[in-house]
This record gives sequence, C-alpha cells and structure tokens, in this order.
Amino acid sequence: MSRTRVTTRQAIHPWHLGSVLLLLSLIGLVMGSAVGSTGVSRVWALWQDPLSWQIVWDIRLPRSVGAWVGGALLGLAGALAQGLFRNPLADPYLLGSASGASLGVALGLALLGPSVATGLWLHVGLTGMAFGGAVLAVGLTLVLARGVQYSLRLLLAGVIVGVVLGAVSSLITLLRPEVLQGMQGFVLGSTAFVSWPACGLMLAVLLLCSALAAWLSPLLDALSLGESTTLSLGLPLGPMRVVLVGVLSLATATAVAQLGLIAFVGLAAPHVVRAITHSTHRWGGVLSAGMGGALLLWADVLARAVLAPQELPVGLLTAVLGGVYLLWLMHRNQGQEQGSGGAL
Repeated sequence: MSRTRVTTRQAIHPWHLGSVLLLLSLIGLVMGSAVGSTGVSRVWALWQDPLSWQIVWDIRLPRSVGAWVGGALLGLAGALAQGLFRNPLADPYLLGSASGASLGVALGLALLGPSVATGLWLHVGLTGMAFGGAVLAVGLTLVLARGVQYSLRLLLAGVIVGVVLGAVSSLITLLRPEVLQGMQGFVLGSTAFVSWPACGLMLAVLLLCSALAAWLSPLLDALSLGESTTLSLGLPLGPMRVVLVGVLSLATATAVAQLGLIAFVGLAAPHVVRAITHSTHRWGGVLSAGMGGALLLWADVLARAVLAPQELPVGLLTAVLGGVYLLWLMHRNQGQEQGSGGAL
C-alpha cells in the first residue's frame, strides 16, 4: 500500500517579514552611503569631513533612496500585474511600457543629439520622453485590446506593442548609431543620476499607487477566484480594472523613466514574498513593494562595491540574480513534482 507524504511549510507572519524588510532597507541605506568609487568607507568618518558628507548627501544618499523607491514601485507593479493577469510570471513590463520608454529615449537622442544627454536635459528631457513613451505604449495596448474587459486580449496586445515599439527603437539606433552610447545606460538600468527631486517624485507616486492598490485589493482577491466570482460579489469589475491598469502603468512608467530598464525586480519580488508568507493582496502589495525596494537597493550596493572603482550596471546585476533565482525556483518545483509523483 502506497503512502502519500505531505509536507507543510511554516509561513512567516506578514508583520515579521515587513520588519525584516525594514531592517534590511535601513542597513542598505547605510551601506549605500558608505560605498563609493574607492570602495567602502567608514560612515562615522564621513560625518566628520564636510566635503565627504556633501558627497554622501548630494550623490550617494539620493542614489540609494532612489534605488529603494524605484524598486518599491516595480515590486508593487509586479504584484498588481500578477494579480490582474492571474499569472505568477507576469511582470510590470507586459503592457509595453518598457519598450515605449526605450522608444521615447531613442527619439529624444536621435532628434536632439546624444550630446544633450547631460545636465538638465538628462534629468528632465530624457525622463519626460521616457515617461511619455511608456504612457503612449500603454495607451496603444488599451486601444488594441479594446479596453480592459479581457485579460488575455490585454496581455497579447501588450506583447504586440512591446515587440513593435522595440523594433522601432532598434531601427532608430540602426539609422543613428551615435545614440547607442546614450541608450546603453538606459537599457542596462542605472541609479547613478538619481537626484533628490527624482526621489521626491517617485515617492509621491509610490504613496499614491500604494493607496490605490490597497483600495483595489478586494478586486484582486476576487479575481484570484475567477471573474464569475468577482461579478457575483457585486464588485464593479470594469471600472476597477481600468484603475488597476492605470496604477500599474503609472508605477512602472515612473520607475522606468528615472532608472531605466531594471530587469526581474518586478517579477521576482512578489515571488519571494509568496514563498515566505501567505497574505491577501492588500498585504501582498505592501510587502512586494518593500521586497522590491530592498532587492534593488542591495543590488545597487553590490554593483558599486564588487568592482570598485568600476561600477556594474545595476540592471545587469538584477538580471543575473533574477535569472539564477528563477532557475533555482524551477529546479525546486520540478523536484517537488517528481517527489510527489513518486510517493503516490
């Protein structure tokens, strides 16, 4: 007689996970303030030197804060995307916002020249072009999908828009090869140019999107049980889904416009949260934001420290770490499936 072996995993309470993420984020901010082009400095020594403290306050600290807030936006957007599409492999870029932002930057560099990608234009012009391109891409996705009534149609429209706009960006770089260097930093993702105003903008958007995500959490909880269940509960599925797409797009576009294309953070953060704790979408969104912020912050610290005084693109590092994590997750799930099949 065969015996079925059942294993249970003790989940961490959401409050405990939130406390751990807060502690990791605070430590990451301290480490981010201490890591510079010469390696890791003693934080208490930086406070005693006015010039060193100015470097910390004007360059290192806004960069670390921007990395955390940008990662939080991507983590929150990833949780919303996975809840909307009811797919754990959904990421914030599925609606075409990343390709639209890349197209906006490529157009800006091609029309005005790569030499303008410095100073005020870098912080205002290219950021605005990237944000406008992301919004345009999401708008095209909604037009092709004929609204947000059908998740599968919305998903397919986002993939189509992403491919087409990506091809247009490649065509621009082919016709204007001089924009490749300016595009490199955006495509690989970077926190090097984040300023305090950019941090304030991303933080304001994060607070707004978090409040709207908390309001939309009953819809996501109901969608996890099916659209028929959502309708039976009397929830306004159509209007709430429109707001959900808007929140998802706003969070993604803001992070991409300030940091460039950061891979895997929006996909991996909700995965890690679900692997550690069980919660509703209200807590899941908050914890995914905290997880995304902590992941990108520590990735930025490692990107600066590993090859100091040289610096790795933070998007490249998150892609490698995210790929390794997903491979490990796939191998673990495959092992569990084989184990359960052999026990039956």
